[in-house]
Amino acid sequence: MKTRQILILLILSLFIGVWNLSAQRYSQLVDPLIGSEGNGLGCGYCYIGATYPFGMVQLSPGFFTPQRGFGITQLSGAGCANMGNFPVLPLAGELTKSPNDMDGFQPYVEVNEAHAGFLSLSMEDNTLAELTVNQRSGIARFSFDEGKGTVLIGSGVSATFVNNSRIEITSTSTCEGFAYGGEFCGAETLYKIYFAAAFNRDASDFGTWMKGNLLESAKLAYGKNSGAYFSFDTQTDSKVEYRIAISFVSIENARENLRQSATENGFDAYRKSASKVWDENLGKIKVASDNEGDLVQFYTHFYHALIHPNLVSDSNGEYIGADFKVHKAQHGRDVYSSFSVWDTYRAQAQLVAMLYPKEASDMMQSLVDFADQAGGYGRWILANIETGIMQGNPTPILIANSYAFGATNFDLEGAFSYMKKGATIPRLYSQDREIRPFLREYNEVGIAPASILLEYTSADYAIGQFAQQALNDKKEASFFIQRSKNWKNLYNPQLNWLCSRNGNGKWKNIHHDWREATYKNYFWMVPYDLETLIDTIGGKKVAEARLDTLFERLDASYDEDWFAAGNEPDFQVPWIYNWTNSPEKTNKVIQRIFNEMYNSSPSGLPGNDDLGTMGAWYVFASVGLYPMVPGVGGFSVNIPRFSKVSVELPEGELIITGGSMEASKIRRLQVNEKTHNPLWLDWKELKHGAQIRFKTR
Repeated sequence: MKTRQILILLILSLFIGVWNLSAQRYSQLVDPLIGSEGNGLGCGYCYIGATYPFGMVQLSPGFFTPQRGFGITQLSGAGCANMGNFPVLPLAGELTKSPNDMDGFQPYVEVNEAHAGFLSLSMEDNTLAELTVNQRSGIARFSFDEGKGTVLIGSGVSATFVNNSRIEITSTSTCEGFAYGGEFCGAETLYKIYFAAAFNRDASDFGTWMKGNLLESAKLAYGKNSGAYFSFDTQTDSKVEYRIAISFVSIENARENLRQSATENGFDAYRKSASKVWDENLGKIKVASDNEGDLVQFYTHFYHALIHPNLVSDSNGEYIGADFKVHKAQHGRDVYSSFSVWDTYRAQAQLVAMLYPKEASDMMQSLVDFADQAGGYGRWILANIETGIMQGNPTPILIANSYAFGATNFDLEGAFSYMKKGATIPRLYSQDREIRPFLREYNEVGIAPASILLEYTSADYAIGQFAQQALNDKKEASFFIQRSKNWKNLYNPQLNWLCSRNGNGKWKNIHHDWREATYKNYFWMVPYDLETLIDTIGGKKVAEARLDTLFERLDASYDEDWFAAGNEPDFQVPWIYNWTNSPEKTNKVIQRIFNEMYNSSPSGLPGNDDLGTMGAWYVFASVGLYPMVPGVGGFSVNIPRFSKVSVELPEGELIITGGSMEASKIRRLQVNEKTHNPLWLDWKELKHGAQIRFKTR
């Protein structure tokens, strides 16, 4: 009997061990190197370092400036140099000359290990650098190969430029300071950021530098190309641990963020905690596959979709507003920034709202508060700055999409008020950026440059949906939904294409006024009125033929007349076959995109990740549901890639079975064991949990 009990216990222990391994492996499946190499349109621009789900800091080599060490602020997948504040760099031996702009060093030479929340690198001088994070601080462990090791901290150095900074050494193991931001994609970003940093032991020597001058034993430095250094005796203990926290409010808050993030158990405890948090978050979607490469790609893209927007409020709730004043977050809320809205409204916002309604609601409140402080909604917000890059009026779409998919706990009246003002009052500004250029012409005659007009009509439709769903205001809903039909003003019957007009109504050259794509890409950017669009050009056969031509290639650049898998204006187009007589072509095209445009290499993304946008597209396409219509909670359907998908929603489990990587035709679609005919699923049918079953061939 005892032998049997022991055997049962051994089997149970083995089962529990396997189960725990499975439960903890999601962070290990993430490969941050995917999308981290390349240049131009076909590059992901993803950083490889450690970050936390929607966390405040990102400790990583900069994509554009890896030679400067590891910055504490980064944007995932942005195609322009950005942030990279307070870079830290370990060096074997003593520092003998000023680091100046920190460009004279070599980047890391090898990635030893990289997962969600952890990065290990070997440097040229054999120093080992290990990086991890928690919600508001970054933690590094440096292992030196010589008897002395030095750690540089750049204050007047970033991934772009810093003209105003200060750093002060406050003890043999601590320092603190501030810097102003530089630029992003040509837009000045003069946010102010503070930091506090601490080592786990005292330095033997320290000093600062200012431009070309090395200031031994000095405790203060300021201005462009400045910083501090700490040197350690590493003969008997080769390891040095370093922690840094930031604040956009004050040094005092940075100190408090650092204090709140402290642990007595050192680097390994931080690493374990970060892995656990990522396991829990990535485990919200479970997919079944025997191919580890497919799992690595899926969880890496899912990981990318959970990095931004990120926290900017401190542990005490304070944050710096768009009016450059200190504000306090509402009780129970956090404040977020890094809103790449022109990109993320198309897929990432919906995914976050579905899985994280509380956090997504806080993100929407952050946007409403920003509008209240800045005068209106921004298009692309970095820290507390509206950069104004990209075009259109995307924030109302993002807010309406988030509401439609479950993020409902924010100031709805205030949100709509700023939507309406920005959409109807010409020359209204968010900080110093005009919210809707060309709005007077749009109001009076329904005309604006072509791709801008399509963005405006999408925003109008989303505003109308928000007015209807969130406020039950039928009058406002009717006005904006009716105005979204302004897309028809672009239809040129002589060409049977959408085409830009001059202010007098005369047609422009068909190649004019398209941002980051051509007229053949933007033609389909009427997802809220596809039946009318298709009827206008001659019906489903004409539409199908036009789509077939577009998909002859999947790798188009901005000025080429084919599909661009890596660029946002094209994201929804594969699902438009569902509005023709050949819906199976949706599945064929999506399979081609997966097979031809994505892979597991560092250059495995077809375009800029744009703060999780590409990642969210990959996730939705993989599970067979794509959120097509601005402001509408629902999905156009495709065949999932995996035989079983489980999505952990706040109100129930969504289970999707019957996926295939080869089948192209949906023979039958069942929802909760009832046959479902349209290739469209309403979010209301799914949000409390449901079973979707595909039968394919």
